[in-house]
Amino acid sequence: MRHIAKTKAKTKAARRHAARVATICSCIMLTGCMGGGLDIAESFKVDRTVKTGSLPKDQSTDNVSDQVTVRNAVTSADLSMVGKQPIPWANTTSGSAGVINAVTEKRDPDGTVCRDFSTTRHSYGGIANFNGQTCLLPNGEWHMLSFAPQG
Repeated sequence: MRHIAKTKAKTKAARRHAARVATICSCIMLTGCMGGGLDIAESFKVDRTVKTGSLPKDQSTDNVSDQVTVRNAVTSADLSMVGKQPIPWANTTSGSAGVINAVTEKRDPDGTVCRDFSTTRHSYGGIANFNGQTCLLPNGEWHMLSFAPQG
């Protein structure tokens, strides 16, 4: 009968040889990486030239959209029913919202009806107070004359 199993001496020698080969290969690979001038400190610096998802937002479009939303809220309010109650508004296009705190209506000597108002605007840019004026044109449409931040 013939023994086909390896002896412990042969197994230990094979393991030692495999360990030496693995060590030499590791050293060669590391030397190749390090020999290329890999600077560890350099690899941790932030690359400011790469930008992801950074399209500039057109603030003027949001401002106009908010003006239209506020104008519609101011002009559709029944002032006899509103009294001192604030009028909430929200613009789904810009994500802005606010509360119209005061609306006063006046008639100019030439017969033009205008409404002055103050409102808050809560937007992605922060919270701000605005004053504005909208007037009724002869064709029956309301036109925003002013919409500007307070102070």
